[in-house]
Amino acid sequence: MVADTKSPLRERKKAITRQALIDAAERLFEERGFDAVTVAEIADAANVSVKTLFVYFRSKEDLAFADRGLIEALLEALANRPAGTAAAEAVAGVLVAALDSGDGNPGLEGFHRGYGRSAALQSGLLRMWADFEDRITVELAREAGAEATPQLRMHAIQLVGIVRLATSPEARAAITGLTPVRAVARVESMLGDAAAAVARSFP
Repeated sequence: MVADTKSPLRERKKAITRQALIDAAERLFEERGFDAVTVAEIADAANVSVKTLFVYFRSKEDLAFADRGLIEALLEALANRPAGTAAAEAVAGVLVAALDSGDGNPGLEGFHRGYGRSAALQSGLLRMWADFEDRITVELAREAGAEATPQLRMHAIQLVGIVRLATSPEARAAITGLTPVRAVARVESMLGDAAAAVARSFP
C-alpha cells in the first residue's frame, strides 16, 4: 500500500486507526468466529479503547462488512479484463488468487469460521451480495454501452453465484480432509468449472 502523504496528518491517523480495527476484527473473526469475539477484544487487538472503536463503527456487525477489498478487486478485474476474456473467467481468477493465501491454504475455512456460521451475519451477507449484483450489472451495462437489461442482470446474478459458490458450505465440505495442495487444486477446479458453465450460458 502506498502511503498517503497528501491528506492532513489528522485524516491519515484516522485512516490508519480505522484500518487497524478492520484488520484486527478480520483476524479474530477468522481465528475464533464472529460470535466468539467481543468488541473489547477487537479494540485491544488494535491498541485502542472501546470508546474509540465506536467512533469509527456503530457495531461489531459493521466491522464484519467494512472491508470490501475483494468486491473492489472483482469489479476492477471485470472492468480491466483483456478483450475476449469472459467476465466469469475474470471473476474466477480473482477468487483463486484471493482464496489461496500463498501458504497452500485456500482460505475457505477461515471465511466460514469467521462469517459463515453466524446467524447474526446472514442478513448482512445477503445485502452484500445484492449490492455486488447491482454494481456488476452497472459495469456490464457500461461495457455494452447501453442501459441495463434483464439479460445483463441475469449475468450479474450468475457472476455473484460464482463468488457465493467459493464461500459456500458445499465448497468447504468438498475440501474437508484434503491436503493443502489438493484443496487448492479442488477449489481451482470447482471455480473453473463454474466459470466455464456461466461463460457458455452468456456468450
